[in-house]
Amino acid sequence: MNTDLKRCSWCGSDPLYVKYHDEEWGKEVHDDNVLFEFLILESAQAGLSWITILKRRENYRKAFAEFDPVKVAEFTQEDVERLMNNTGIIRNRMKIEAAITNAQRFLEVQKEFGSFDKYMYSFMPEGKPLVNDLADHRHAPAKTEISDAISKDMKKRGFKFFGSTICYAHMQATGMVNDHIADCAFRYN
Repeated sequence: MNTDLKRCSWCGSDPLYVKYHDEEWGKEVHDDNVLFEFLILESAQAGLSWITILKRRENYRKAFAEFDPVKVAEFTQEDVERLMNNTGIIRNRMKIEAAITNAQRFLEVQKEFGSFDKYMYSFMPEGKPLVNDLADHRHAPAKTEISDAISKDMKKRGFKFFGSTICYAHMQATGMVNDHIADCAFRYN
């Protein structure tokens, strides 16, 4: 980790957080499997800090079938109970059940739009990511009209734990929105 480079201050100095900031956050993702992973992780994060989830990411990967939406969509009540006993993830029954429901809805969206990526980008102006010009990460919005529209549509489709704020975090994480501060060395890397 190069400490001489300018970074967004939110990632602090935790090596895991810095690695996530440098290598993933704000980078454009069009792979449905990665988009599904962030759907699961961002929903699990509701009410918690992102680092809490990031530290458990590999446990989530194992617990949720390597983030395979087809397999997660088939989870049963037995799987819910298994996950409720998994100390490596957040053991919140509503979030676990939401992950299964969201996998089912995710597959429906893929079938309707051809991919979850196409669905998400159908809300973006000209189908392209947005690059914000922020001097300080504290100026980044918690939600926008676009995240409001996406989360409202997803709620109508039956998705759970994906309100506008979580949706905007998903958009930031997957590069639909680039909220790296203007002088961050990783803004365009």
